[in-house]
Order: sequence, then C-alpha cells, then structure tokens
Amino acid sequence: MIELLRKRRSIRKYTEKVIEPEKIEILKEAVLRSPSSRGIDPWEFIFVDNRELLKQLALSKPHGAGFLKDAALGIVICADEQKSDVWVEDCSIASILVQMVAQSIGLGSCWIQIRNRNFDEHKTSEDCIRNLLNVPGGLKVESIIALGYQAEEKEPVPRENLKYDKVRINNY
Repeated sequence: MIELLRKRRSIRKYTEKVIEPEKIEILKEAVLRSPSSRGIDPWEFIFVDNRELLKQLALSKPHGAGFLKDAALGIVICADEQKSDVWVEDCSIASILVQMVAQSIGLGSCWIQIRNRNFDEHKTSEDCIRNLLNVPGGLKVESIIALGYQAEEKEPVPRENLKYDKVRINNY
C-alpha cells in the first residue's frame, strides 16, 4: 500500500482509451466497500462515462475541473446529509479510496472539489451538477473523481521533500 501512495499523483491529462468494464466493476466495488461512520453508508455514487456529460461536468466550476472533459470516467460522490452528521468525512474516505484502487489497476485520477464551490456568483457547482445529472434534492455533492489512463507522467514526491515538521510525537 505504501508503494501505491508513494506513486500516486494527481493526474489531469488522460489518453482517449476507454476504461475496461472489469476495471469499472472494481471501482464500483471499491466505493461500496468504503467505510463510513457507524456503518450508515450515507454516500451515493454516479459513474459518468458519457463524453458529452463529462464535458458539461468539466464546466461545473470555473477553475479546477476542466480536465474532466478528457477523462474516461467521472465518479460523482454524493451523500444524504440527513443520514449522517459526518457525511463529508464518509464521502472523503470513499473519494481517496477509489483513487488508490484506481492507481492499483493502472489508472490515473484527480479529485475535483464540489462542496462549497461556485459555478458563478448566482449558482453553486453543486446545483449545476444536480441539474445536469438529476441528483435528488436530499443529496449533497462532495466531489468528482476524474479517472482515466494517464497521458502524463509525474515523479513521486521524494521522501526528503515531505513536510516532516507537520508531525508531532506525544504532544504539539
């Protein structure tokens, strides 16, 4: 697992290669195996592989989502905030777990933050996605994970560049 984490980088450039159905099934299993607080599982997942929808989702916020138009898959991660007070954390866990599984099966990925982001001064990114994908009103949209075969290579961050000053032992 540590080797996957060492190699994982945010990938924003993808080839046109379609993700094989068996890999899509592995990604579905990964999100559904994601732990949640008290086993409530407030999350819901929308797998988007339609190129036109991906292009429209890429426009859901002015910055930081444009690369989604070239991804083979976007996973929209939502949750029912009425089911759990820690739905954000549960969705975040699912988001990173699917990225790690993607890495393990040869795919690149990148997190796109949606919660608390705006489409423009009158509309949230969440509302944009809600309208585009018919997301029910009771669900909140946390993130979109862009996935595909990498069209860029990024070197792992060297161990000596890690911010060890962020780690304390026994007290602050």
